[in-house]
Amino acid sequence: MRNVLWVLVFSLLSASGVASAAEPRLCTDTEHRQFDFWLGEWVVHTPDGRLAGHNSISREEGGCLLVERWRSVGGGTGQSYNYFDKVTGQWHQLWVSQAAVIDYAGGADGDGVMRLEGQIRYQPDGRSADFRGVWRKQADGTVLQELFEHDAASGEYKLWFKGVYSPSP
Repeated sequence: MRNVLWVLVFSLLSASGVASAAEPRLCTDTEHRQFDFWLGEWVVHTPDGRLAGHNSISREEGGCLLVERWRSVGGGTGQSYNYFDKVTGQWHQLWVSQAAVIDYAGGADGDGVMRLEGQIRYQPDGRSADFRGVWRKQADGTVLQELFEHDAASGEYKLWFKGVYSPSP
């Protein structure tokens, strides 16, 4: 009975085009390409030159999704899903690691700088704060990433992480 059910479900998906290999590429417009400067295999350093880690950003799901896979020099890991939502007109990123979850949205400004805003929630204690991320392609081909956490006591955003992404050799 289970096999018959799976055949029926797959047949319905195929007939609707959901499971078709000949699907048109839906995520090829300009908005879906705004974050392409971040694609690649990267070595990430802090501004003072210390190695922070390695990052891999790949385009998946027919170009509709950018997947980030981070590995720090200390052994920490994390992943993010990044996508452009045509309904909201915004980019969304959901970052998940053992330490924190970051959920933010935004878009590219007139200079192509990606700016996202949202919340960080720390896994161990559930604490949360407003959070911002900025990604800039540099003239030399590197990418500068700056992350900021809102400090409720001072009312200011404070630098949380700053990394310079260089293509892996």
